[in-house]
Amino acid sequence: MKSQHQITLSIGSNQGNRLANIESCIALIHQEVGTVIRVSRLYETPAWGFESDAFYNCALVLHSTSSAQKILNQVLKIEKHLGRIRSNQKGYQSRLIDVDLITYDDEIIESEKLEVPHPLMQNRNFVLLPMRDLKLDWRHPVYQKTISELIAISPDDSVCTVIQDLKIPLQEIPLESFNYIAFEGNIGAGKTTLAHKISEDFNAKTVLERFADNPFLPKFYKDQNRYAFPLEMSFLADRYQQLSDDLAQFDLFKDFIVADYHIFKSLIFAKITLAEDEYRLYRNLFDIIYKEMPKPDLYVYLYQNSERLLQNIKKRGRAYEQNIEAEYLNKINNGYLDYIKSQTDLNVLIIDVSERDFVKKHEDYLFILEEIKKKLN
Repeated sequence: MKSQHQITLSIGSNQGNRLANIESCIALIHQEVGTVIRVSRLYETPAWGFESDAFYNCALVLHSTSSAQKILNQVLKIEKHLGRIRSNQKGYQSRLIDVDLITYDDEIIESEKLEVPHPLMQNRNFVLLPMRDLKLDWRHPVYQKTISELIAISPDDSVCTVIQDLKIPLQEIPLESFNYIAFEGNIGAGKTTLAHKISEDFNAKTVLERFADNPFLPKFYKDQNRYAFPLEMSFLADRYQQLSDDLAQFDLFKDFIVADYHIFKSLIFAKITLAEDEYRLYRNLFDIIYKEMPKPDLYVYLYQNSERLLQNIKKRGRAYEQNIEAEYLNKINNGYLDYIKSQTDLNVLIIDVSERDFVKKHEDYLFILEEIKKKLN
């Protein structure tokens, strides 16, 4: 499941402090537009199409859920913020900063304000050479050629010189140092969405819960007393089987793994839904299983108040969830928080996301990354 678009931008500057202009531009794009995944080396290139001072150029890969037009609008605002004044004068001109949208996935877009892929990219070494550094699995959707193949037939004979490496914003947040992170939260907290996004941005392996296939779940929401025990037992068996199978595929010391659940959620839900005698039996079985399970290096609990959770549940529209009440969600939250307090050997981070929307607001997603980063220090 790919939830984000992959966008390539080309950045250039030939006025003022060219390096500072480009570094500021990359930082603003990462803060305000989307997650900057990769950045090319910095190149010095002669002005293309007019006589002027040489440019510094680079390219970067961006992940975002926004449309191509919105991305374009956002980078034009960043250009303006950095001091670029666009004139109506025809032809090429010197500029403090220039950002071009080169690719948007493998789409072809032709509108009055935007053409993607950039219609001149195949003729410009200052675009192609930095793009080659990005090592993309991308083929030009019109010419059906890779970046290397486009370079080989480019009519541009200008010499582009590598100046230095550039910082990649995500290198400042080395989440992979944890190896294995489990995200947890109440129903509707967005843990699966966040796990997907982080796995795409950090190239992580994913372990995702297969809860939707459970045949007892719709029955449980209609008659909780009757179906609570078979539901919780089937969840426990499935989670144990899946975690055992999925984690066995990976090297817990080398691979970076992101999961959208940890097996002890089974105990939390069971304590809420089961009668006392059923829970005692369940707890005995759970303790045997729990000892065998690898523990995550970091356990992140996404706390959200019940009002927001109910809004999220309504939005995603699963029929069997629509009658969930705030009281039930409060019990789950309290169950998580109580159990977390009792876990002395688990590295826990609780993030309150009640007033945040890390799906629609990029700054809220970066806030979560920064909170996780603090656990590294």
